[in-house]
Amino acid sequence: MQTVSPQSPEARRKRLATLRARFGEEVVDRIRPGTRPFEVVKRVAIGVYSDGFIHAGNLAYLSLLAIFPFIIVAAALAHLLGRSEDAQLVAINLIARLPPDVGSLLKDPVEAVLSARHGPLLWFGGIVGLWTAASFVETIRDILRRAYGVTFCKPFWEYRLGSILLIIGAVLLMMTAFAAQVVLTGIHDLILHLFPFSEGAAHLIGFYRFAPAIPLYVTFYALFVSLTPARYRSIRCRKWPGALLVTLWWLLIAELLPRAIALAGGYSLTYGSLAGVMVALLFFFFIGLGVVMGAELNAALAETGGKALRGEVYSGPFSDKLEVEEPQPGEDVAKEEGGGVTA
Repeated sequence: MQTVSPQSPEARRKRLATLRARFGEEVVDRIRPGTRPFEVVKRVAIGVYSDGFIHAGNLAYLSLLAIFPFIIVAAALAHLLGRSEDAQLVAINLIARLPPDVGSLLKDPVEAVLSARHGPLLWFGGIVGLWTAASFVETIRDILRRAYGVTFCKPFWEYRLGSILLIIGAVLLMMTAFAAQVVLTGIHDLILHLFPFSEGAAHLIGFYRFAPAIPLYVTFYALFVSLTPARYRSIRCRKWPGALLVTLWWLLIAELLPRAIALAGGYSLTYGSLAGVMVALLFFFFIGLGVVMGAELNAALAETGGKALRGEVYSGPFSDKLEVEEPQPGEDVAKEEGGGVTA
């Protein structure tokens, strides 16, 4: 499989810049209005085929590996904020977002981890957990870099520090969302108690039952905004379609996977006592594939034009008329023909 999709925004930008330099503005490859949906689908399909299945496998393994460190980090932060009970809420609601087979597999080990860690052991586990969970974020960063066609050049510690801050932010976001859900539950019950006839209003407030999907969407949106290469973080490069796709994909897989497993007769006959682990890996594999699709969708929707970066080299009679853009901080522009940029 290819390292970078030939339909990535960077590959398209360099291709257009090369055409402009050789043949002029009139040959710029513009997508006709009637063909844009097909072009976007083609870009996503090629991008997912290029390396989507490899990354889905990586995310499946890292998800199973990082879920316990993530909960330990949540417990440490909750203890620091004087809200130790929120760690249990994070664990319970996180497991609730998984299919029943996966949730039942993880429930007892997660409870054992939370009850066994106190004092210095909790803080040591939190530090190690931050590092482990940050590896999961780094994998998503690599997915986005490949989707947009750029590579790394900043120091390793800078990326890792950013990933650790994202993990802390995700934990705090989940705690805030769960607190809001408790408040909405209270309002729902209060309306029914004080105004028994107002079932319509109570039903309207009852949207809190779907509230867990909101932090899921916000989390993926924040990940895409934070981890997308700097050149493609502008407002004109939308992030919400990918985040929405991943959220809907997650809910769909969580709903359909148990039914598919039941129709297949389960995995017990094939994997024996490891059946639960295999179901969990299968679930996280599909979620990883959804993350790749979301990243590729955002990249497919990004239009860069035929701009050249200062320092790139293009040959042709119209090369002096190319629109030139300054590289983003941390970008390393290659000097060879056709350009090349890393970030």
